[in-house]
This record gives sequence, C-alpha cells and structure tokens, in this order.
Amino acid sequence: MAIETRSDPSNCECGSTFLRVFGRKRAGVLASCIFLSMAGGFSAQAHNLTDVVELAERVPQNVTTRHTGRFNGQELAYSAIVAEYYVQDEHGRDGAAVVTIAYVREGQPAAHRPVMFAFNGGPGASSSPLHLSALGPVRRTPQDGQGWSDNPFSPLDEFDLVFIDPVGTGFSRPFSGVDAKSWFSQSSDATAAASVIERWLVANGREASPIYLTGESYGTVRAATILKERPDLSFDGLVLIGLVGRPEGNEMPYVVTFPTMAAAAWYHRRIERTASLRQTFDAALEFARTEYVSALIKGDSLSSAERRDTAVKMSAFIGLPAELIEARNLRLSKNDLMFNLLKTDGLRTGSLDVRVTGPLEPGQLGGIDDPALGVVPSRGAGTPATPPTPQSVGPIANPVLKKYLNEELKFQSIEPYYGLNLAVNGAWDNSRSFDANSAIGDALARNGAMRVFWAAGLYDLSTPVYLGRYTLDHAGVPTDRLTALYFEGPHGVYEGEENLEAFNRALREFVHAGRR
Repeated sequence: MAIETRSDPSNCECGSTFLRVFGRKRAGVLASCIFLSMAGGFSAQAHNLTDVVELAERVPQNVTTRHTGRFNGQELAYSAIVAEYYVQDEHGRDGAAVVTIAYVREGQPAAHRPVMFAFNGGPGASSSPLHLSALGPVRRTPQDGQGWSDNPFSPLDEFDLVFIDPVGTGFSRPFSGVDAKSWFSQSSDATAAASVIERWLVANGREASPIYLTGESYGTVRAATILKERPDLSFDGLVLIGLVGRPEGNEMPYVVTFPTMAAAAWYHRRIERTASLRQTFDAALEFARTEYVSALIKGDSLSSAERRDTAVKMSAFIGLPAELIEARNLRLSKNDLMFNLLKTDGLRTGSLDVRVTGPLEPGQLGGIDDPALGVVPSRGAGTPATPPTPQSVGPIANPVLKKYLNEELKFQSIEPYYGLNLAVNGAWDNSRSFDANSAIGDALARNGAMRVFWAAGLYDLSTPVYLGRYTLDHAGVPTDRLTALYFEGPHGVYEGEENLEAFNRALREFVHAGRR
C-alpha cells in the first residue's frame, strides 16, 4: 500500500537518461533472445518503426511512492522510484528518454546496500518479465494476470532493484528530430543503458554501493557489451539468464542444441523414459561432447556405416527418425526438432519452451510464430501462408503494467506501455554486432572480486543450456567464480512457484556471499 508520494518533474538530474504467453497446453511468462515481453490483455499495433515523441512535450518525471510488503518472511518498507533520464545521441543532443523503475528498501543505510540493475532482451523488450514475474516486490496475479499482488519471493530484503526499459520499450521513447534507428544497435543500446546506470547511482547517492548487472536473453548481450564498452563501470556481480552465445564452426552450433532436443523428446514421450529428465539430459550431453562431435568433425570422411550408427544413436536420444537425421547429414536445426518431433500429431513445439505446442502449419518460420511466444495466432486450415514480420506485428501494449505504473506508482503518462516492440527488432542494426561474451572474462580479469551467476532452463531451445555452458567455458570465466543453475523450466527460468522461489533464493545467496 502506498502511503506517501513525492514528485519532482523538474528534477535536473533526470533532465541530464511480457508477453504473458498462453500456450496450447500450458501458460507461462517467457522471454526470447529474439522476442520477449510480458502482457496480459495485450493489444498490437502495426508500425514501421517505434513511436517518437516531441522533446518539448515531455517533462522528465521523478516520482517516489512508499509501500510495505512481506518478502522472504520479513515485513519491510520500501520506496518505489520511477524516473526518466534523457540520454544523448552521437551529436550530444537529448535524443531519447529512458525510464527506470526502482525499489529501495527503507530502514537500512542505503549507501553501502547492494543494488541490482536489470533488463530483459528482445532487443525490443521491456523489463516487464523480470519486473513483474521474477524480482519485483509485486507480481502479476497468477489467476487471471489482470492485477498485481505482493511477490513474497522478491529479494528486496537483500538488495535494491532498478529495472531499465530500453529506448522503444515501456514508456522509453526516442525524440522526434533524431533518427530513431540510431538507438537500435548493439553499441548505442548498451551505451544508453550504461549512461542511465551511472547517473542513477549518482542521483541516488549510491556510488559506494555494491552493484550487480542482470540481463536476460538479449539482455545478456547488452550486459556483456556494457562490460566491453564501459570498463570504468566496475560491477560486483553479473547475472545472466538465458545466455545468448555464438558458437562457431561446422560442429558446435549443432552440438550445443542436442541435449535440449533430448529434453524435448523426454517431455513429449517420444523416447523411452528409462531415466529422469536430468539423467536423460546429462547422458545426451555426454554423447554430444564425445561421439556426436567426433562424427561431425570427420565430415565427409565419415563412413556410411558410421553415419548410420550415429543417426540411430541420435534417434534414441531425440525421438526423430534416423532416416531424417541421415538426410540432414547429422546436422539438425532447431526447426528440424520443432517441426518434426510431433509431426504425426499435426503439432509443432515451441522454442522458448519446448513443452508448449501449436498447430503445425505451412510456411511457419520457427521464431516469431513460436507458440510459446504467442504473438502470432494460428492461421487455421486452408488459410494462405503469410509469414509474419516484426514490422507487421509491431509494438504490443501492456495495459496492466501501464495501470500499475500510473495508479500505484503515480508515474503519469498518456502513452501506451510497450511490453514488447517488435518494430525495434525489425529496425535493429546488426552490421556492427559482435560477440561480446569475451568481455565477461576480461571484466573478471580486471576485477578480482567480480562473480558470475548463470541460470538456464532445460526446456529452452532458444538459448539452450549447453550453449550457455560452452560459451562461458570459452569466455575466460573461472569455475570458482561462477554460480550455475539449471531449472526444469523454459527460457524464463523463474516460471512456476517452485522455480520462482528457487531462483530468488539463489540470487539472494549469490549477492549475500559478496558481502562476506
């Protein structure tokens, strides 16, 4: 309950800044390295590019409200601070407004209390999944998703939280007169987020606080890019959820997905359940790292008998016909699994969550029409295939989160809150993209106290578990500074009460260990 409100729209410090998915068989809050958000009762609009606003029309807001809640068994008071920061473009002009949503525990000295900055991915996604489905002091009501209530698992008892909505998402908008696309690249996106982090710390007197950086899905790329481009920002810990990686070569892109394919086959009973999920996954991982990769390395020198033997063994793990595996030269794409595992039932699986299914229809792409994402409805039998595009889907407004911010946190905006904005994805400039994960190892080498927390879902085919493990194993991350957790869940590892509690408990312990 809010008991006090403070608003200072002229604050000069500010003047200087989910899709709630209902699958065919299960419902969940998911986040994708390509598309992610949270919404309930969402509405979509088709735009060629994200909306822009007039700079003269927008007065930067900084609003504080006070609340109480019970977290980790403790009753505590906290402040919610929603603030706009104007960020500068490459010419030094105010080019966009970035909104942060912060929660700060009261009754404790704040200067040295840990603070965690968090964002999701997309790249056109707001922070709403981590905000209202994982970490925040309130969460969407699980019954209908149309309201909110206390999140008893929130780690706010241990550390403060700051959620960042990148430009084009949430209430964050580019200004007119500035090329909106200039914000939609790996480098400019990370630079804007880093600027907001730095200024939030100064504005709130938190320069001496231990600081943690959390990214989910594409947010892991954003976090690693911040480490690369802003080495002067020293973080105590890095939290990675659904790590995005880029394995190279003719073998590893296929090897890293194989254990998750086995998890999908196990869940859908396309293989014999002679072992548990984790035992099946581990056996598939061992096979992938030994016999499978060895067969792929041989390439065309692999004999017909060896190729057939490998295909039969793969089939026993992932439930696809050995003939199909041979026809693909032992190299299976994610779509091969999604479109063939349940083909005899007329179904396909999801990517963000392989447990979710939808109709198998001609012309499906695999990603944007992922039934676990839920932004593209089934076309129905006989409907001509018209492949969706990010531009055709456009931004997806989240009226529930807008209502929460407007009414509960007193942040006034007549604009829609974009939980997901696929127009940003469509406008994204990939020409300067680079694999930033090597920056994680560089940051650890510079800062001997920094640690890494990594969480992955066994049912996530979009950023598979072994993809994350392989990436970190080759990024210079010492095992004694890495906390790794696997969840029996999807891309959003915190889905479900048990996973949510375990995820927050592990994060709380990770941050607490840094205080010792």
